[in-house]
Amino acid sequence: MKELLVRFMLVISLVALSVGCGPELTPTTSPPTTTPRPPTQPPAVENTAVSTIEPKPTIELEEGDLAMGFILSSTVFAEGNPIPQKYSCDGDDISPPMQWTDPPEGTMSFALIADDPDAPVGTWVHWVLYNLPANINSLPEAFPSDADLADGSKNGENSWRRLGYGGPCPPSGTHRYFFKLYALDLILDMTAGATKEQLLQAMEGHILAETELMGTYTR
Repeated sequence: MKELLVRFMLVISLVALSVGCGPELTPTTSPPTTTPRPPTQPPAVENTAVSTIEPKPTIELEEGDLAMGFILSSTVFAEGNPIPQKYSCDGDDISPPMQWTDPPEGTMSFALIADDPDAPVGTWVHWVLYNLPANINSLPEAFPSDADLADGSKNGENSWRRLGYGGPCPPSGTHRYFFKLYALDLILDMTAGATKEQLLQAMEGHILAETELMGTYTR
């Protein structure tokens, strides 16, 4: 009986050993496939470069700055605007009031020329005036046409061969009339009755500054 039990136990041990040493079973399920990820793009870098062009500073004008400078004007017409009929040959034919600001330092006298470059026969001279005192800054309406005035001013000759002012008198259409004021560094040694050309020649090399006012007239 004991011998039979020993054989039985030996058979059991052999069976267990053969099972433990058998081939490994291959799994029936395949491992999941992994889809490769695309390469990671570096994050976009914003252009943070700062422009090297600096804005120009804004210049603020203080009150009164616009009135600075050697500027000729009139109370009866503005730059580029019509001259009232009163100051033409169709009206009273008197000179318009004129005024100016801030002449340059060293001014000894002023000279004024008024002409019309649109005249059909060439530039027509309407007014020649010189040796205006340096201490004045305006001309009244209807300035006298006398050859010599008490303050030393002198009237020159216009294209009508008359002294003093002659107003706009175009044959037709619209003409421009330029009033040009000159600041001079001397008092001219000239008698009354000088023409525009003679005045320009005498002023050569002595003009410190000039300014002009243009008005129009239509017939």
